Amino acid sequence: MSEMTVGDIRSILDDAYPPALAESWDKVGLICGDPQDSVSKIALALDCTQEVAERAVEMGVDMLIIHHPLLLRGVTSVAADQPKGKVIHTLIRGGVALFAAHTNADSARPGVNDRLAELVGITAGRPISPRFVGAMDKWGVHVLPKDAATLKTKLFDAGAGAIGEYRECAFEIEGTGQFRPLEGANPTEGSVDKLFKDAELRIEFVAPRNLRARLTSVLRSTHPYEEPAFDIVEMQSGESLDTATGLGRVGELPEPMTLRDFVQQVANNLPATAWGVRATGDPEQKVQRVAVSSGSGDSFLNDVIKLGVDVYVTSDLRHHPVDEYLRDGGPAVIDTAHWASEFPWTSQAGDILKARAPQVDVDVISIRTDPWTMAAQPQAAVPANPGE
Repeated sequence: MSEMTVGDIRSILDDAYPPALAESWDKVGLICGDPQDSVSKIALALDCTQEVAERAVEMGVDMLIIHHPLLLRGVTSVAADQPKGKVIHTLIRGGVALFAAHTNADSARPGVNDRLAELVGITAGRPISPRFVGAMDKWGVHVLPKDAATLKTKLFDAGAGAIGEYRECAFEIEGTGQFRPLEGANPTEGSVDKLFKDAELRIEFVAPRNLRARLTSVLRSTHPYEEPAFDIVEMQSGESLDTATGLGRVGELPEPMTLRDFVQQVANNLPATAWGVRATGDPEQKVQRVAVSSGSGDSFLNDVIKLGVDVYVTSDLRHHPVDEYLRDGGPAVIDTAHWASEFPWTSQAGDILKARAPQVDVDVISIRTDPWTMAAQPQAAVPANPGE
């Protein structure tokens, strides 16, 4: 078998967890390391804490795969006396490349949410928030003929107009445009408070949906008009909702069970943490249809209400969002430790690497990086209202 490199492992992971699936704010991929360096041993962990970095060096691994990007929040220094800088220096000095698959691994199939669904006892169906790979938009932009060539070039350079093996694909329709600039406007053509009419072209093209923000910015910065006229239509995807990529999963338990028993099943099947799991709802109610979202999932509380589920399993829930969600008729909620809902992904990713790179030794660093290390309950009954 040929020797694997950091670049080869990156390609395997990008194929399993396409970077295009990452949320726009995310920072995924290779964090440090030379793509040309050889790899014979890999370790996986959820977070790259200092302890994890030191363990990776101690194990003699060439590459560390993590879920949470080390440099997700901007830093101005990676000096060795700074927390993140110390981690980076530890890895580089130890010859360990660092790679992160985050929200792209959450959305991918199989991915983090599929593993969580499996552990809580459901077959993963549709995502809570679908993310269709290859989804396309159809654009229409109105522009004066003299400015059309420049605008098309900029849009094509930004990724518009690609269909299969063809590039710079567009369709033009001639017409007449009109507008009346109001007081305070700064029109490129025409005058304030006078109706302006001129020949215009409508340029139509397609583009990947994930380029929408970039193309909008390019269009506005390139188009000569102060307020360019354009429209975007989402094209129908042929992908099944039940097999679509995206955040979260919805599925059903084989048989209905009480919420009390299901909460215990979740606690039993997820990795142990100091404070376990907590839940809200009638302990005796029957539950079968379940939604899960790995990691912080309170942004999906409103979506869950519309999905007709009996219970929602996620992490990092806060008092006020859950209170408002319950007032709005939301189903039962189970709140797990963030680390517990996502750490099982490391073994799933490890299996992918073992299958695609059998010549490489793959191991999981089992250090519990959940930041909460203690929990306590009152030793005597405490009234709900202090002072009673």
